Amino acid sequence: MSAKRNDTAGVIAPPPLIYALALGAALLLHRLVALHLLSYRRIALWLVGGVLIRHRAERQHRCHNHVPKSSHRYLADPPTSRLVLSGPYRYSRNPDYIGQLVLSLGITLVANTWWPILLLPPVLGLIECGVVRREEKYLETKFGQEYRNYKQCVHRWLWGTASAPDWREDTWRLVEAGSA
Repeated sequence: MSAKRNDTAGVIAPPPLIYALALGAALLLHRLVALHLLSYRRIALWLVGGVLIRHRAERQHRCHNHVPKSSHRYLADPPTSRLVLSGPYRYSRNPDYIGQLVLSLGITLVANTWWPILLLPPVLGLIECGVVRREEKYLETKFGQEYRNYKQCVHRWLWGTASAPDWREDTWRLVEAGSA
């Protein structure tokens, strides 16, 4: 029983909760001290913000279509059973967290406030140190060379030092064949 319990990344909190709490705090701060992005042309903010929110909803659906329902970590924190290497995970190791950032930016524009942007650096630091690094350590321990190969080919976010993925490599064929 305790071995199963330790088979998790041990993140400090689910990233959607971190983003939601930060956004809630930012909107509360805006009610106390309003810092508007624009005092005019608010319709443009609503339109761009709405597009970002809709884009996030579509991407959320795509991300979750590639994660097996039994391995969704944020509901009951079950162990990860396999690496997900398809869909948006071919281009970023954390597409869901990027999507949550896009959603936050969309809400920021619709709310017309600077506060979420001002709180963004500590939120991203918390996501990086308290979630992403812990997940990477867990996945490397659990999947070993398979995960290290993935890390070498796919960026943590959308930028960085990883080499461009070559989906014809034997390592990728081996990994994809194992998940079929």
